[in-house]
Amino acid sequence: MPTYDYECEACGYKFELFQSITEGVKKKCPKCKKLKLRRLFGTGAAIVFKGSGFYETDYRSESYKKGAAEAKKNTEKKSADDKKSTSKGKKTKGESSGDKGGG
Repeated sequence: MPTYDYECEACGYKFELFQSITEGVKKKCPKCKKLKLRRLFGTGAAIVFKGSGFYETDYRSESYKKGAAEAKKNTEKKSADDKKSTSKGKKTKGESSGDKGGG
């Protein structure tokens, strides 16, 4: 169920109300009891998820995080080693200085 923001145009009272999507818009201010209440439009389409458990990363265990960090470190080290070995001027097959490949 979403949380909606309301504001009373008579007394200026602002509050959040937790109500069903199918429930109608409230009209009566709980503070001054006048029928000047209006629902505000927020940036999040009027639905706010509060609390933990809404993100994929909330479910990651410490052992998973450690394993992922180790794998990332190994991958970065391997790519750095590969760059070092190719930058030493090794020639691969077909790259000899006099070979034009026109056979």
